[in-house]
Amino acid sequence: MEVTKAVIPAAGFGTRFLPVTKAQPKEMMPVLDKPTIQYVVEEAVEAGIDDILIITGRGKQAIERHFDKSYELEDALKADEKHERLDRVREIADLADIHYVRQIERDGLGDAVRYARKHVGDQPFALLLGDTIIESETPCTANLIDAAETHETSVLSLERVPWEDVPSYGVADVSDVESAGESFPVADFVEKPPREEAPSNLAISGRYVLTPEIFELLEATEKGVGGELQLTDAIRKLESVRGFELDGDRYDIGNIPSWLRANFEMALNHDDGEMNDAVEDFLEAHFA
Repeated sequence: MEVTKAVIPAAGFGTRFLPVTKAQPKEMMPVLDKPTIQYVVEEAVEAGIDDILIITGRGKQAIERHFDKSYELEDALKADEKHERLDRVREIADLADIHYVRQIERDGLGDAVRYARKHVGDQPFALLLGDTIIESETPCTANLIDAAETHETSVLSLERVPWEDVPSYGVADVSDVESAGESFPVADFVEKPPREEAPSNLAISGRYVLTPEIFELLEATEKGVGGELQLTDAIRKLESVRGFELDGDRYDIGNIPSWLRANFEMALNHDDGEMNDAVEDFLEAHFA
């Protein structure tokens, strides 16, 4: 079992960020000086994957333009001798082989994943949500790939969330979490359960490695919570699934508080000393 392809769903409306997402994809919301989806693509590349399929939808053309070459911009930067900025712009187009397919109707994450079938074929693949940034020492996707190839099965990233947030997630039913840095068997998943019915507070955190059997299971799965095709409902039918507890910081850029937290925390950890100082001075002045 070898994972060589990644799929990034990026077709959602981003309603929690309206009105800015009326004309701009939520995946293009900037965190510091890069759009969210660039962090996601970079994580896949750092995990050793350079064949990436992005599932877009109507009004998402800005994503394709971002990862395309921009000859006019490059010529202008070159003429102005802004070589560092020119290099950064060129690096974006050279990150990976990126392909696109459009989800015709937004009918849930499970429906979006179905669009990857032709590109993925009979191979396992990494799945990274396009509006979720995960900052960790070792890329989260790399950890999942290692566990999936070792155990030859699907592996999901899980994160302990506050119990009051459990109804917003797919939650894992596990009997025992093994030592840190190790994957563990998952007996079942429950999609967005009431807090009192949740088997744990280990929530699916936007990163997966899935075997190709998931496509047949999606075809046989009926619509679930919210009247949409839920990926979690199909995952439950896989013969074997393992979990890997997230080691790092996850930012859901689909909501404003998490987006703000991402900008502040990532600025404080950025290698730009001037940026660090500016953010620290601001926080001390307003919140000390």
